[in-house]
Amino acid sequence: MSTAEETDGENTPWAEVTPEAARRLLVAAVDAFAERGYHATTTRDIAGRAGMSPAALYIHYKTKEELLHRISRIGHDRALTLLESAADGEGTATERLAGAVQAFVRWHAERHTTARVVQYELDALGDEHRTEIVELRRRSDAAVRRIIGEGVAAGEFDVSDVPGTALAVLSLCIDVARWFNAQGSRTPDEVGELYAGLVLRMVAAKR
Repeated sequence: MSTAEETDGENTPWAEVTPEAARRLLVAAVDAFAERGYHATTTRDIAGRAGMSPAALYIHYKTKEELLHRISRIGHDRALTLLESAADGEGTATERLAGAVQAFVRWHAERHTTARVVQYELDALGDEHRTEIVELRRRSDAAVRRIIGEGVAAGEFDVSDVPGTALAVLSLCIDVARWFNAQGSRTPDEVGELYAGLVLRMVAAKR
């Protein structure tokens, strides 16, 4: 089983990708991009990992960049759903910010192989696809910014620069994908709880 499948935390990783051959190619691409980087990976590398011929790849994906875009789009959609659900949820701003950080960090830890590709290969996308993904990232930033802004308005947080703080929070969470080790001493849940506490101190939450 590939690293992308092992860390995805689902019974059928990337189940939304069909047919099965296209899913296998995408899983293989995640592993290859995470291990070698997008530019150093060839379509032959990806097809070989999937147990398929290079010609078979082009039946499902016209280019290597199309594969990266599919991975990036699915990953960013999932991450955005977590953050917007927290922002739109019930509870105080403190509770919602903690919940957003816990969920976002847990996703980056549980799916650290996928998340490294999603978060750190953005510049390899073509202009059209990059613009699309940047908009999803802008919406993620807006969700965190909204929670922090509402916390400031409610007197829960002491933050002088809401946009800058939102960016710092997201950067802190995303970096988990770079260093998290599934064989390490902390579980994804433990890292999420730790980071939620750090972020609440960052915004001087009045608990």
